[in-house]
Amino acid sequence: MATRKRRDALGWGIILIVIGLIFFLDNFDVDVWGFVGRLWPLILVVWGGWKLYFGIKERAAGPAEDGTDKARP
Repeated sequence: MATRKRRDALGWGIILIVIGLIFFLDNFDVDVWGFVGRLWPLILVVWGGWKLYFGIKERAAGPAEDGTDKARP
């Protein structure tokens, strides 16, 4: 569970950095919105690949990492 919180925090940190970078470059009259407008589907592909990779990795890990199996009573 702790690794999931770290991974979520990492994901949100990256998102905030990218959004901040877009606004920063926009202040210097760099046409970032045109670039983002053309490549926004790539963001969805990367996000889907990220979720798929970590979903498969989590499933392959099996039971909880602390040695407890929550499926058993």
